[in-house]
Amino acid sequence: MEKIKIAVVGIGNCASSLIQGIAFYRHKKPDDAVGLMHWAIGGYTPSDIEVVAAFDIDKRKVGKDVSEAVFAPPNCTVVFCRELPPSGTKVTMGAILDGVSSHMADYDERRTFVVDSHPESTAAEVVRILKQSGADMVLNYLPVGSEKATRFYAQCALDAEVGFVNNIPVFIASDPVWSRKFEERGLPLIGDDIKAQLGATITHRALTDLFKKRGVKLERTYQLNTGGNTDFLNMLNRSRLQSKKLSKTEAVQSVAARRLDSDNIHIGPSDYVPWQNDQKICFIRMEGKLFGDVPMNLELRLSVEDSPNSAGVAIDAIRCCQLARNAGVGGALTAPSAYFCKHPPKQFTDDEAYRLTEEFIKEFGVQPSLSFPRQGAIHGTAV
Repeated sequence: MEKIKIAVVGIGNCASSLIQGIAFYRHKKPDDAVGLMHWAIGGYTPSDIEVVAAFDIDKRKVGKDVSEAVFAPPNCTVVFCRELPPSGTKVTMGAILDGVSSHMADYDERRTFVVDSHPESTAAEVVRILKQSGADMVLNYLPVGSEKATRFYAQCALDAEVGFVNNIPVFIASDPVWSRKFEERGLPLIGDDIKAQLGATITHRALTDLFKKRGVKLERTYQLNTGGNTDFLNMLNRSRLQSKKLSKTEAVQSVAARRLDSDNIHIGPSDYVPWQNDQKICFIRMEGKLFGDVPMNLELRLSVEDSPNSAGVAIDAIRCCQLARNAGVGGALTAPSAYFCKHPPKQFTDDEAYRLTEEFIKEFGVQPSLSFPRQGAIHGTAV
């Protein structure tokens, strides 16, 4: 099979874990491929993914081969595959726009971005690189709050006629206007705001759904998170958090038996602890009532390495996006977006989203490529 060719925007910790993972699983077999939700999707295994273009703004990454750039500061995620073969793809200076918060300049270079002095890429240059590289899709790994920059790269994907996987909480797939643009071009779109493989939000959702199914009245809840990577440092600027808090909160509200008043639910990033590096620590508390109005409460502490947790989902999102691209399905992919992301165009419980995504894989994983776009498919675009 031909490779799935991806262009990555933002060579940070999440991209590092994904690219390490592509190499890590190259010599694995299905029975020892621990940590994957799917070994193969439509015949594509992790090693069938290839990075053909990359964009960043940090001078320690721009101009370097992707295999080297993923280990450059301020990246601080765990290294589980040090020996990466040269990719032959060098990191290009991207467009900054609102991708860097002003407060980041107040921190040590080891922890924050060091902006390259090269001129920023124009939209025309990004589109040219995407076309010349043969990319099938763009993966967006920009910092939280990069509203203008995300829309810049989403438009570049449209102009280059490639798919778009939006891993951050800027609303593209869940925005009907943007979704319609991709649908009209016959280009697949997955988003918004990737769920971790087993992280704070997916765990909080599972417990909220459990309360509903077991007849426990959920009265109030919070989710507090701390971490020491550049994502948490970036989010110290609270003005960049509106969409992030909305995305995470709605992910939990959408599976509750009844929506909680805003005073009774608090979900969002909480603080930056430098020594944690890429380790994320989550605290969840849920209060409610059991049979006979008897009160109960639950407290949970979850500690995970943040970026590999994300990559375990992104590697499936990429392959589902490619199945849709092969089949000519355009627009926001309803089922994969609901299963892989916190703020999809349409929310489902995770059990239902899983079932629909498995149906999507079965439907499009065996289907030959079409020469025309299919729009409004049951498991494809939102209908």
